[in-house]
Amino acid sequence: MSRPEGGTTSDDAALADVKDEGREVVERTRLHEGKVFDLVADRVRLDPDDGDPVVREYLDHPGAVAVVALRGEPGEEEVLLIQQYRHPVGALLWEIPAGLLDVEGEDYVTAAARELHEEADLRAERWDVLVDYFTSPGGSDESLRVYLARDLTEVHEDDRHEREDEERDMPTRWLPLDEAVAAVHAGRVHNPSAVVGILATASARAQGWAPLRPAGATWMR
Repeated sequence: MSRPEGGTTSDDAALADVKDEGREVVERTRLHEGKVFDLVADRVRLDPDDGDPVVREYLDHPGAVAVVALRGEPGEEEVLLIQQYRHPVGALLWEIPAGLLDVEGEDYVTAAARELHEEADLRAERWDVLVDYFTSPGGSDESLRVYLARDLTEVHEDDRHEREDEERDMPTRWLPLDEAVAAVHAGRVHNPSAVVGILATASARAQGWAPLRPAGATWMR
């Protein structure tokens, strides 16, 4: 691929991130083994022509899924938000249902449906992919997929999940999508999955839902 002065590409291909497996990891050290994620240090050659590796420390994370649960008539849609205490930032945050990919071999959509059930007592008949992103690619390998869940029904009371720890007694709120977008722009919503998911939902709706991808779409993670 040619690169003109300034480092920009000159081709007309669609813009897309790509995996680069050509960087040699000389050594990997596990600095800390945690309950959810580990801290690792890689000695990696960033330049194949340079013999000196550099050290990069980062969180080794299993990845996660999140769900924008949407209900309501066209133009009057509401999104479900859940308030949860997050100790690292010492704050009660309005979020969307989300959870780790910590079940070996579990399908991504199945994991998302499980989280929607466990955190919101809801099931969805329609699933689409809204957006994929790396939460903090400079310091973590966590990849997160946000689904759009529609055609919702409530889980029967006898089949509801018993919540524990931070998930116990979490307030929920259905908020008009337009108000949720306004809350993001006003700096009143800070959870990254909620911010990304709300804005992506509004963008997709404005385009007649054309940007949505199938639930089983390829995921670079």
